[in-house]
Amino acid sequence: MMSEWIPVDSSNLSRVRYEEERRRLEIEFLDGGVYEYYEVPPAEFDGLLAAESHGSYFYEHIRGNYSYNRI
Repeated sequence: MMSEWIPVDSSNLSRVRYEEERRRLEIEFLDGGVYEYYEVPPAEFDGLLAAESHGSYFYEHIRGNYSYNRI
């Protein structure tokens, strides 16, 4: 089951949510775009939430490392 949206304080990202069973991460950007990333380990989602800069974590650890689709 997909978690509830979690707002993040970022200059690029608006909010995130995660479905551990399917290892699917959804990210909504401030421009309104929503993307889902596949096969994202739970530790990666935890790292995103715990990061001092959510946007930097996304660009360094998620973008380019997981397949995705705009929804």
